[in-house]
Amino acid sequence: MRLSLLLVAGIVWAGLAGVIAAEEDSSNEHGGDAHGRYFDETQATTLFAFDEVSLPFSQNLKLVMRSPERHPANPVVQRGGAGTPDSWAVQFYGSVIRVGDVYRMWYVAAGEDRLDKRVPRSSPWRVAYAESRDGVNWTKPDLGLVEYAGNRKNNLVQIEPHMGILNVKVLYEPDDPDPSRRYKMGAHVWFPKNKVRLGTLATYASADGLRWKTLHAAKPVEAELQVEEMLLPPLHFEPVGGLYKWDGLYYVNGQNAIAASRPYHGRVVRQFISPDFKTWSQASTRGFVRPQQHTLLGPGRSREGEQNHEGVSVWNRGNVLLGVSGIWHGGKEWKDVTVDLGFVVSNDGVRFRQPAHEWTFLKRGADGEWDQGGLLQGQGFENIGAQTFVYYGAWDPRNWQGSPPRGGVGIVTLPRDRFADLRVDDTTTGKGDYQMPVTTSEFLTAAISRKGDGPQQFFMNAEGLGPEARLKVELLSANAVPLPDYSGAQAAVVTTSGFQTPLVWNGQTEVTGLPERYRLRVTFEGEQKSEIRFSALYVRAK
Repeated sequence: MRLSLLLVAGIVWAGLAGVIAAEEDSSNEHGGDAHGRYFDETQATTLFAFDEVSLPFSQNLKLVMRSPERHPANPVVQRGGAGTPDSWAVQFYGSVIRVGDVYRMWYVAAGEDRLDKRVPRSSPWRVAYAESRDGVNWTKPDLGLVEYAGNRKNNLVQIEPHMGILNVKVLYEPDDPDPSRRYKMGAHVWFPKNKVRLGTLATYASADGLRWKTLHAAKPVEAELQVEEMLLPPLHFEPVGGLYKWDGLYYVNGQNAIAASRPYHGRVVRQFISPDFKTWSQASTRGFVRPQQHTLLGPGRSREGEQNHEGVSVWNRGNVLLGVSGIWHGGKEWKDVTVDLGFVVSNDGVRFRQPAHEWTFLKRGADGEWDQGGLLQGQGFENIGAQTFVYYGAWDPRNWQGSPPRGGVGIVTLPRDRFADLRVDDTTTGKGDYQMPVTTSEFLTAAISRKGDGPQQFFMNAEGLGPEARLKVELLSANAVPLPDYSGAQAAVVTTSGFQTPLVWNGQTEVTGLPERYRLRVTFEGEQKSEIRFSALYVRAK
């Protein structure tokens, strides 16, 4: 009872995070947990420490990115035994979505028929399904939907009509007025051209996430889409690195070889849009390109150099998109190619950027590990209890032509929503020519649009706080003029650490009468202010 009262009051001591992390967590459909410790941050406006669009002004602060830790249970989904549809590959070009109290996973599977020359080349690539109650322990249910190896006792979802699928992303839209379209799938399928096969997009919908039907007329031949049935221009494009909805439009991204108005070397992130998930733009945009790709290496060198790999998987946080991208380290020969994972962000749904220059979010595993050589970014992000889970896959490009069994699904974790911190930077404090004897460490947000006419609530995600390590939070007008009742001596002062510590002005956690647009100013104060780690600030409409 005492713990509950402390949490309600926002008095969360710095050591409490470790206690919460150690407790058994049972999450509900709203992204919190069974005990009501946390609200769903995806339903709030989130101002992350690394988002320089949301936090454009600062002084005497530095950004420090956090590296995630691999989960000890990795790989949490492994290849099946002989005779199963995923005995050769569990390829997490896939998705994880929480629905109710169940975590649902879709991934790409391939069995021994992948190596059978009598089987059409694209047919063995299928979509499989797994589910979990805690996000860590996964089961592959017998769905009884698709025949494989003479029986239906497997976890394959039904795809009508069947096409070989190399990459899959799923959206869940429970408010879609058409129940048959509440689950939406974007898939990388193939189409034949001359003697090769090339990649393109196919779209499907489902009422239950298990039985899928295509949304466009398709009569595939040997599990491959025909050119006259294509949704996108008949050029090689490898979707679906990411799939999301932003500002009323559906976006699909991936890597491509499509000629662009501004040329770049190798694999870049290219995006197409759709108003209804059925009809897709023929024009596309470049979503992200790494700095090295501005130097063209020339024809015949597409494997070489620093590039992107397979687009950007996306966590839609409402006002901002977080993304994980492939970092391709190229070479003249396949044996020299490796892939790590990077971290990107977008505030407009179109352009992604690196919050830290060429920073590696997750490095490939060492030789001998299950994730050696190369990593895959799946679209799986979940806040579970005191942790953030990011799901990923494995693919070692150095010997892919030898067709060894591959894949699995892993998890990396961070403290909840703590991808990066703003910390005090004392570089300009001192008596030097380019220093000042006294400095202020603070940041000022961009103008925030008030949601609705009701009360607004604010929450802090920070650690290292205490009586001598404080965060002072003031409310300002859009023109950066302090609001008298919420600034200066009336400012909110946070002295306790937590993932969602409520801010209190004048004894109240609900703020009314705010202008339509406003800003926040956050100042690091106290003798121990250098211990503060600010990760995020949340705004919720009551």
